[in-house]
Amino acid sequence: MTAAGQRQGMVRLGLTVALVLLVLDQLTKWAALDLLDLEARPIVVTPFFNLVLVWNRGVSFGMLDGLGPLAPWLLSGVALAVVVTLLFWLRRSEHAMLASGLGLVIGGALGNVVDRARYGAVVDFLDFHVAGWHWPAFNFADAGICIGAGLILVDGLLAPRREYT
Repeated sequence: MTAAGQRQGMVRLGLTVALVLLVLDQLTKWAALDLLDLEARPIVVTPFFNLVLVWNRGVSFGMLDGLGPLAPWLLSGVALAVVVTLLFWLRRSEHAMLASGLGLVIGGALGNVVDRARYGAVVDFLDFHVAGWHWPAFNFADAGICIGAGLILVDGLLAPRREYT
C-alpha cells in the first residue's frame, strides 16, 4: 500500500472512531435524560458507581463555570478549533493508534459541543466513588477524550522507536 493510501485508511479509521463515539455519547446522554430520569433520582448501580445528573457549564471538573451566558458558545468555539486542528493532524497520521486516539478526542469534543448547543451545558452522569470520595461526574465523550489523549501520548512515545526499526 502506498503512503497516501495508508494515510487515507487512517483518516477513515479516525473518522469512524469519532462517529461511533459521538453516537454512543449522544445515545447514553439521551438515555440518562429521558429513559432513566436521573434528574428526579440518582440510581445506585454498585457500591462504587452511581448514575446521576450533573449539568456541567464549564470544562473539565466544572472549571470556567463562571464565564456566564457566553460560556457555551466560547467553549464550543474553542472545541471546534481543536477539532479542526486534529482533523489536519489525522490527515497526516500513519498509525492506527494515533488515528484512533485522534478520533476519540474528535468524537468526544463534538459530543460535548452538541450538548452545549442543545442545552447550554454538558450532560454528565457517570459517578464513581470510593470511601465517600467522588470523582467528578463525567460522560462517554469525556472518557473518550481521556483515552484518546492517552493513545496519542503512547503513540508519541513509540514513534521514535518506529523510525529506527
